[in-house]
Amino acid sequence: MARNLRWVVFIVLAVSCLVSTLEASEGDADPLYKSCVDQCQKTGCVGDNCFQHCKFSADGKAIDGPWYMQEPLYLRWKQWDCQSDCQYECMMTREEERKRNGEKPTKYFGKWPLKHVYGIQEPVSVALSALDLAIQFHGWVSYFILVYYNLPLQPNRKPYYEYNGLLHIYAMIVMNSLFWSGVCHSRDVALTERLDYSSATTLAGFSLILAIIRSFSIHDKSAKVMVTAPILVVVATHILYLNFYNLDEGLHRKVISGIGAVELVVWGVWAALTSHPSKWKLRAFFVSSILTMCLRMLDFQPYKGYVDAHALWRAAGIPLSYLWWSFVCDDAVFRTTVLLKKSK
Repeated sequence: MARNLRWVVFIVLAVSCLVSTLEASEGDADPLYKSCVDQCQKTGCVGDNCFQHCKFSADGKAIDGPWYMQEPLYLRWKQWDCQSDCQYECMMTREEERKRNGEKPTKYFGKWPLKHVYGIQEPVSVALSALDLAIQFHGWVSYFILVYYNLPLQPNRKPYYEYNGLLHIYAMIVMNSLFWSGVCHSRDVALTERLDYSSATTLAGFSLILAIIRSFSIHDKSAKVMVTAPILVVVATHILYLNFYNLDEGLHRKVISGIGAVELVVWGVWAALTSHPSKWKLRAFFVSSILTMCLRMLDFQPYKGYVDAHALWRAAGIPLSYLWWSFVCDDAVFRTTVLLKKSK
């Protein structure tokens, strides 16, 4: 009993770190930066670096020049324009000046300056999102093969594992979220942000639903509706607010952190009290999730201009995804064994 109590105290203390956030100054308010952007949009150049498509209007049509001088298709698809290139080049130029003057780096539009690679804004985060998506897909396929080909099935050819449907839905939601996360890291504009934030909110809400239903072994349909309905209302309200009222990154982060904290409390309490044969994996998943979420709250300038705290958070999520699907497979075996014994 005392051991479980210590575990619960650890849960409360660990989750409390999720409510903290760090703020930083905004470099886009710097007069020198603003002057650089204004001058670039008039001349199309920052120092010796000039941008061909600054000779075009906002709708992408040429002001003066033949058709072959128009922007390449990949630039138009990624929504690069004169303003975006001017902002990036002025940001990097200003940061070089600050470095030479011994000043500390600062944020621009709420984000640390990151170096682009082939037009990709956050190349490391994009690569890690893609790798995490691959791990999630591998875990889902492994689970699918296990429940449909390696474990006994009911006479109607359905798995005995009662959470099978929820996990298939979860797999689709998490892979969708990682896909849009990679797209948003590739090119951060209003549309990709909305898709990324909406997908992340859906994932957070469904993960909480899955945690409650599995932890409390809820099988009654009416009880599932009582659990699901209020969470779906919160998720839907937040998505509508972001898409049709205010795309507020700060609010979004607070909502996601709040939902994630509640989910981790649910998993943590169950991990402390359960006699599940793979409870050590559940506990490892809980502790790793806490550390990973706290890592997301870190805020430091990018290492070598590429690796920031968000990239580290993405990297930490990769082994976490593997651990999660490993526990899910063990849980499927455990529950199938229990239900088979009950049916005999």
